Amino acid sequence: MVTSVASTPRARPERGRARGVLVAVLRAPVSGRTWREVGYWLVSAPVSLAGFALVVAALAAGTALTVTVVGAVLGLLLLLAGLSLATAVAGVQRRLARAMLGLRVPAPPPEPRTARGVLGRLEAPLRSGRKWRAVAYVLIRWPLAYAGTVAIAVTWFSGLLYLSYPALWTALHGREIRGRAAERPVPVLSPFPAGGVHITTIGEAFLIFLLAVPVLVAAAWMTRGVIAIDSWLMRHLLTPGSLTVRVRELERSRALAVDDAEARLRRVERDLHDGAQARLVAIAMTLGMAREKLGDDESPADPARVRALVDAAHANAKEAIAEVRDLARGIHPPVLDNGLPDALATLAAQSAVPVAVVAEIGPRPTPAIEAIAYFCAAELIANVAKHSGASSASLEAAAADGTLRLRVWDNGRGGAAAGPGGGLAGLADRVRTVDGSLDIDSPAGGPTVVRVELPLHA
Repeated sequence: MVTSVASTPRARPERGRARGVLVAVLRAPVSGRTWREVGYWLVSAPVSLAGFALVVAALAAGTALTVTVVGAVLGLLLLLAGLSLATAVAGVQRRLARAMLGLRVPAPPPEPRTARGVLGRLEAPLRSGRKWRAVAYVLIRWPLAYAGTVAIAVTWFSGLLYLSYPALWTALHGREIRGRAAERPVPVLSPFPAGGVHITTIGEAFLIFLLAVPVLVAAAWMTRGVIAIDSWLMRHLLTPGSLTVRVRELERSRALAVDDAEARLRRVERDLHDGAQARLVAIAMTLGMAREKLGDDESPADPARVRALVDAAHANAKEAIAEVRDLARGIHPPVLDNGLPDALATLAAQSAVPVAVVAEIGPRPTPAIEAIAYFCAAELIANVAKHSGASSASLEAAAADGTLRLRVWDNGRGGAAAGPGGGLAGLADRVRTVDGSLDIDSPAGGPTVVRVELPLHA
């Protein structure tokens, strides 16, 4: 039995994929994406060309004047103006790409001000890598804007013109006898040298009409190619490098970790001062009073009063022990000694809302990661009980590919957000100190899903 290749199960998806690619190629001229890209280019190209002329003029004049003694100050000001203008042009291009294409190119963070004095502040922009990358973008984009505008305009104009040839022929030769060659041939405009091609019949006009299809397809994909090059330039020249981003994120995480440690120490000191220390002082005073009531060998004791003082001291001692235990539990929960799954199960058992727990954790994370995961789960489950109005919730924990993932779901009213100073914002800052992340999906009406990702090893 012979089976054709086209009918095999493997060939059918390939044939469907090829058909899908062909349809996507042919539909490009009429797709919304293509026309957004054309609109973006029509708006951004003049900005790029004008910005190039102004930036080059300012930088060239400034460089020429700085080598002279008389014009040094004016030359420096022109250089600074050229750098600022390049930064402004780059910012306009970034905003246009976001508004018209949905392309999000993050702006580089502002550079720290370390220069002192007037001359130092004037010289600092000249050493700014951010501003010189903007200059490089403006200079490199000029030939792209020029060549891309010419190519896009010519191909789109030619394709749209070819579509009108049957109507153009009818308008010029409506009274000509069908099948008879026209005495006034219509020239065929082409972006390439065509050797003075003319059409003389309506049939040739329809052939030119059919030629418009590949020309428009080429125009659409040429536009996408130009936009792709421009997007690549923006991503590589107008955004901070990965190392810069990483360094700034580490600096921010370090500052958060230092602030969090300081806040914890102050909280421990306050709890000890207001709680356990006060209890111990009360115990010492009560025992001192009891000793006085016991008296010496010559004075009689009051057993009832002594017993009452000892009972009070005993009660204060038990309360102090409980407060110290709670304080120690806040630093490192003892339930984590048996592992994170047991700790999460304990949290779920203590919740006012029924919580289903699924924990599949292989190798144990480091103690710091376990503590952060535990406190995140405790805060999220507490939020479910306090704010969500949910009737049920679930807590999932899994470890894979070096990452610990927590997922807390509830069927409450939704609307949860990490507002400034809120508990969720605090959790986001805490997980960020170990390169973790927190994601909240909580539409109005629910359900709410909060995902936490942490590295297994801090």
